[in-house]
Amino acid sequence: QVAESGGGLVQAGGSLNVSCEVVGFSFTKYCMTWFRQAPGQERESVGSILGDGGTMYADSVKGRFTISHNNDENTATLQMDNLKPEDTGTYICAFVLVGVRPTLSDCYSGAPRLFDAWGQGTPVTVSS
Repeated sequence: QVAESGGGLVQAGGSLNVSCEVVGFSFTKYCMTWFRQAPGQERESVGSILGDGGTMYADSVKGRFTISHNNDENTATLQMDNLKPEDTGTYICAFVLVGVRPTLSDCYSGAPRLFDAWGQGTPVTVSS
């Protein structure tokens, strides 16, 4: 199970974070991806992190977003700085927890069949 928290409303240039806690599993050996979906648009990958700390980000968020994890608490956090109105959307975390760990690229690709657990989604709204 995944418990997602954070998000909210902020003005452009501000910061927010979104966190996900995995209950009952350790994802330190696997991977997770943050997705976002804007109204009327397809879901897109924002960034991914492996258990060893390797990360990959979408070009649109590089230098502004940071993914981190706390292995002791089984949590992953997406820190979003210098937010823009186009960052508005529902942010969703997803975890690969069992089986063969995919590569970082595969994890970032976001193929739904890879992921074992999904957060419920957290809205983020950035006003101009």
